[in-house]
Order: sequence, then structure tokens, then C-alpha cells
Amino acid sequence: MIPRIFLNPKEENEIKQGFPWVFDNEIESVKFEAKNGSGVKSLPLNDAALDSELADGSVVEVFAHAGAFLGTGVINRKSKITVRIIGSERADQILSDTAAFYEKKIQDAYDLRKLHYSIKDSYRLVYGESDFIPGLIVERYVDTKKNVYLVVQFSTLSCEVFRKEILAALRKIIKPYGIFEKSDAPTREKEGLPLRTCWEGEVREEKIVIRENDVLIEVDFANGQKTGFFLDQKDNRRYVSALCSGKRVLDTFTHTGAFGLNAVNGGAKEVISVDISQDAVDLVNKNIELNHAEKKMTAVCADVFALLKEYEEKGEKFDVIILDPPAFTKSAKNIQKAYGGYKEINLRAMRLLNPNGILVTCSCSYFFDATHFYGMIMKAAEDSKKRVQIISKTGAGPDHPVLVGYPKSEYLKCAVCRVI
Repeated sequence: MIPRIFLNPKEENEIKQGFPWVFDNEIESVKFEAKNGSGVKSLPLNDAALDSELADGSVVEVFAHAGAFLGTGVINRKSKITVRIIGSERADQILSDTAAFYEKKIQDAYDLRKLHYSIKDSYRLVYGESDFIPGLIVERYVDTKKNVYLVVQFSTLSCEVFRKEILAALRKIIKPYGIFEKSDAPTREKEGLPLRTCWEGEVREEKIVIRENDVLIEVDFANGQKTGFFLDQKDNRRYVSALCSGKRVLDTFTHTGAFGLNAVNGGAKEVISVDISQDAVDLVNKNIELNHAEKKMTAVCADVFALLKEYEEKGEKFDVIILDPPAFTKSAKNIQKAYGGYKEINLRAMRLLNPNGILVTCSCSYFFDATHFYGMIMKAAEDSKKRVQIISKTGAGPDHPVLVGYPKSEYLKCAVCRVI
């Protein structure tokens, strides 16, 4: 018998709408067949007797309080997200051929990306819950030699237990030149998993050069942030580049210099790219050389908050300013603090712009939602005594699909504004 998770009354509504997580406080009981042969038992989730009966990583079926089947998932009692739903099928259907089950998921994800991208493009191939494989991130990078690399992150136990099947499916469908595993997210420790960073199979180059929108970017799998590069802004960088012809551009929180290099590619007359990390600035300088952009683009190591204030005091002016900061909050309790940070950089950027200048402002924090984000822009405009027209509202590209019922999949907000 497959263990069964029964929810408390009325806890099934979000799961019916597509939410793929079951939290520990939503579970009423666990029904299972006792290992000692004493028959079927039902125990509360926190009962110590479950420790020897139900191993973390086991496949379970989830049911509403009244008994309706909701989906099949993987249990992990170490995590507050106790069950992550892996399919709407019954467990025996999945377990009868897990290799085929994950092969279909990878193929479906690949087919979706092929609608939007060419074989030469780098993009996110698997986006966790949004591609129905909770906790799994797969980036597909193509270097200038046309070699395909995959960077994979197994962030949760729900995908870790099927690691063998997932890697086999990726090899079969994508046929990569190399697979680098970067399972180093803090989520793994919360899931009771060790961190792991290594090549899966043959060792390849840890640094490659990719082409994005006709811009060359070095990607460092081992030492770069996250998977080495932020692919989610690719389409926004292309859009912004078209607004930069003949303009003086300030590109802040630059990381790899990708926004700034796209601006140069769009005809900007001058670009200043800023990051607080010297390692990031060193990488930006490499990318400037790769693109022969030394005459137009400069990398500066500085705290963006302090530099914006300094530029304002000196009377510096720009035609385009790009604000692409890291997440200022990763929890709901810090929203107000984050609000102050976002508002300060946006207010100062508005003051630094020439009349009718363009402000590209972003937030990658899910908790700082669209209501907070666009409300912040309004208040920053009010306090800077500017009028603002939002000419584009976007998010991540189509390689980051938004799963209906799972709002966390829609995290990135990017507003292109004219400041009057």
C-alpha cells in the first residue's frame, strides 16, 4: 500500500488550483501499512512511531479530508513543506516506470522552449515546480563553439530521490557536452541534504563564453552566482538595448555587465556599470574586452546606494538608468525594510535622469509583489517631484513559465519608465 496523506478540512483548495506544496500544519494524518504486519495504521504526522514506518523520500498519495485524491508527491518530514506534489497521476502509475515519467517531463519542458528559442540560445530548460519537477533547476548553455552544457540544481529531496532518472532523461533528450551539478542552495540543508558541486560525468571547462543578443558573456559554472548567469532578463536586456542609441547609460548592480553590454550593442555612447563586488567588476572587465567595448563602457566597484547619492551631489546626469538589484527581501517579514531600499535607489535614479530619461527598474523578490513594486515607483516619483510613465511592464522570459495556482513562479518584475 502506498502511504496516504490526509489533509485537515478545507486545506485542499489551493492544491486543486495548482499549488504544488503541502505544509506540515495542513496534514491531519498519515495512513500506512505497518512494517510489522499488523495491518493498516493511521497516525498524526508528528507521531514518533512514524519514524520507523515512513522514510523521508518516500512516494505518497495526497487526499482531501473527505477522501478525494489530489495527487502524488514525495514526503520529507524534515521540511515544513512536507510533501511536494510530483504528479496528478496515482502513485502506482508513476512508480511503474519512473524513467519514462521523468523523460516525458523533460521532453515537455524542452518542447516548450523550442517554441521560443533556437538551438544556439542559452535558456532555462527546467524551472522547478513550473515544469512539474519541484526543486529542479536546469540551465541550458551554448558556448561559442556550439557545445551544449547543462547546469543542474537538485534543491529538494523530491527531485534528489529521482536524480538518476532525471540525469538519464537529460542525457537522452538534450545530449549535452557536459553536465555540471551545482546543488549548493541553502534549501538543501533545510531538506536534510548535503551540498554538492561537481561535474556529473566527464569534466569539462568551468568557464565558457555564451552569446546573448549578439553580446558575448563569460559564464563561470563553479564560482558564479546561482548557475553562473541570470538568464531571466535576456528578453528585457534586448528590449532595453533598443532604447540606448546615443545615450549615456548607468547600469547598476551589474553582476556580469549584461545590461550594460546590451546597451553598448544598442548604440549607447557611454555606459557605466556598477557592482559592489570586485570579483563581479573583474568579470565585467573581461566581458568588456570580449566585446571590444573599452571605448564606451567602464566598470566601477562601488556601493550603488552611496554612488547614486554621490552622483546626485555632483550633478551627474544620465539618459538611461538600469536598476537590477538582488532580492532585498526573501521573506514576508522584511517587506517594509525592502520597500525603503527600493524606494531610495529609484528616487535617486529619477533625480539623476535628464528630462524624458528612461528608468529600467526591477525586483526579483517574490515577496515584494507587484502591488508593492508599482506602489513604490509611484511614491518615489512623488518624493522626487517627477512624473512617470510606465511604457513596459514585463517579467522573466518564456523559459520561466508561470504556473497557475503557484504565485511564487512569478517573481521578476521589470518596469521601463519615462521620467518627466
